[in-house]
Amino acid sequence: MATLTHFIGIDGGATRTRARLRDAKGACLAEAAGGGSNIHVDFAVALVVMRGLISDVLNKGGLSSADHSRVAVGFGLAGLTGEADAARVVEAFRGFALARAANDATTACLGAHAGADGGLVIAGTGSAAIARVRAKETIIGGRGFILGDDGSGAHMGLEALRAAVRAFDGLGPVSALTDEIIAEFGGDVVAMLNWARTAKPGDYGAFAPRVFKRAAARDPIALDIVRMTARGVEAHVKGAAALGAKRVALVGGIGDAVRPHLDPKIAKLLTAPLYDATDGAILLVGGILPPLKGAGP
Repeated sequence: MATLTHFIGIDGGATRTRARLRDAKGACLAEAAGGGSNIHVDFAVALVVMRGLISDVLNKGGLSSADHSRVAVGFGLAGLTGEADAARVVEAFRGFALARAANDATTACLGAHAGADGGLVIAGTGSAAIARVRAKETIIGGRGFILGDDGSGAHMGLEALRAAVRAFDGLGPVSALTDEIIAEFGGDVVAMLNWARTAKPGDYGAFAPRVFKRAAARDPIALDIVRMTARGVEAHVKGAAALGAKRVALVGGIGDAVRPHLDPKIAKLLTAPLYDATDGAILLVGGILPPLKGAGP
């Protein structure tokens, strides 16, 4: 294998995908972002998104397809559940010197603790936790929208829409949140049903910010949904700590918003991530990261 001169990290979520290019000394040369790339929602679309972002950062970094033999690419992907999934992704990027793929919880944890032991909870469109202790890696949750994702933005949106339908049908209470969601669909519950038939987790997750906004205004239904989400996040934190993770980081699109709603005892277990999941994907393929500010000379 040729000497590796550049490293690309891909952080592929259900709603958003990020790419970063670093050189062999860890300097960041380029970054790019695009749409979702959950391989189990749509594998073909995920590949298009990732290939586009890889091309983008290479171009920004002054590289071309002729340089692929010196470039390693690490993928941290939502929806990746085992070796078969990883092999399928790696096969699609055979032209590079090295390609490795893992679940996004793995790469996020690598980044959060700079490759050292620790735990991590992802609270984004989906949810998952991971504990990396003494070379053993255990993923908790991450079972997808139907069977898992407790403490996630997608489930927040789902519960908000379910509450809106109940309110419309007179089967549950009405609030500013349910009124807002019903109005979003023109007051037409059939339009909501038709939307739900093809909606993806990211579509539901798009409703999470308005749930937090209504909760801040003391909307009772929004508060119940946020509290339920917080309990889901807490369960993931406890799971990682029970496996021996002494440091547990909380990341993801709703992580900061849900943090104030966590049990104070759980919140005390949390530490700030050192690097992000995109850099974790770079670590996955042997890349180097720049020194942390204030970490020494």
